Amino acid sequence: MGSRLRGNPKQIFELFVEIGRPSEGDQEPFILQQYPADYGDEDVLKSVSKFAFPCANESVAVDHFTFVLTDIEGKFKFGFCRHATGALTCLCIVSYLPWYEIFYKLLNYLADILNRNEKNHIDRLLEATHQHEVPSPGSEVIAVTPDFAEKFVFTAPNPSLLPEIPQNRNLTEYYSAVSSANMIVVFVSMLFERRVLITSKKLSRLTACIHGAASLLYPLHWYVLSQYPLHWYVPSLYPLHWQHLYIPVLPQHLIDYCSAPMPYLIGIHSSLFQVSALKKHLRSHQADRMMGDGLARIFLKAMVAILGSYRDALRFHLGEKITFDSDAFVISRSPSMKPFLENLLQLQTFQQFIAERLDLLNAGQGFMDEFEIETNLWADKWKTDSRSVWGKMQPPR
Repeated sequence: MGSRLRGNPKQIFELFVEIGRPSEGDQEPFILQQYPADYGDEDVLKSVSKFAFPCANESVAVDHFTFVLTDIEGKFKFGFCRHATGALTCLCIVSYLPWYEIFYKLLNYLADILNRNEKNHIDRLLEATHQHEVPSPGSEVIAVTPDFAEKFVFTAPNPSLLPEIPQNRNLTEYYSAVSSANMIVVFVSMLFERRVLITSKKLSRLTACIHGAASLLYPLHWYVLSQYPLHWYVPSLYPLHWQHLYIPVLPQHLIDYCSAPMPYLIGIHSSLFQVSALKKHLRSHQADRMMGDGLARIFLKAMVAILGSYRDALRFHLGEKITFDSDAFVISRSPSMKPFLENLLQLQTFQQFIAERLDLLNAGQGFMDEFEIETNLWADKWKTDSRSVWGKMQPPR
């Protein structure tokens, strides 16, 4: 299985819906309006309605959260939601792009338009945004209605950068809510494909922590090949992709998924799953080190320490494809790490990581991302041969 993120999506977003909260507990949420009006995927429409109100939760402040759907090809669709204080409706945007801050900003703008007076309509702004081509990283997007009455401006995220605190909302929330010790427990549990369940009283915190935890397993969501037209997006080369059940917020009707006999990363509102509250850990002395990409880089270095020696196990012979020697990978490290590395070889996420790297090397494309840069520094520090071997495998520039 490859990346769960769709490469080169055709539109900035697929669907907008406003969903009404049911007045009775046994009633289903219902769609009040949608754009495009002719959107025909009934399964998505039904799922969005249920995920928009995953539990009986009264918002005491504006609450943003994100759910994830999986399409027929196994690719993620992200549902970005906004609950207003005491509101009876939920605004939701569905997109293949994991642009959390941008879509939360758009939802706030749409809510502002709707709240001005009953005669205001949002279709023209939605149409301008929907019809805009997917921008290249770092470029500015200006979506303007035909009468210039409404304008939405944003800058497309640059996926070649590590997520930063406080700019990255998910990682910031994760660092604020979870102790360092528990972050390491979650990280190792995901690395070894365990079942991970996170709970919170706030939907915004819950889904941010799920996405924040996942971002430390694969820090970048996309890798951009600028030689292709329109800067096509293709799945990230970053170390590992979570290949298993991924549900940032679990609706009440899917509560049995918690008993699934498979690896998962699931978020569940505390009203549906009561657990003892974890003690808060004071980490003010660490705050400065965690700003910017500090937290993401700490985990990136951990990934390099675990995976960086994979380059010492690459085998290259003139006229033949580059291969990976599992035995060489195991013996490239100290004997004390042998059991750990042997287990690592069996993990689907690690196998996918090696397969992606080999595919690109054998296709003659080459690559140099944050992981490989950090691996070069690691190789220099430990005096390994991986830097020189790696240089021979890269295509000439």
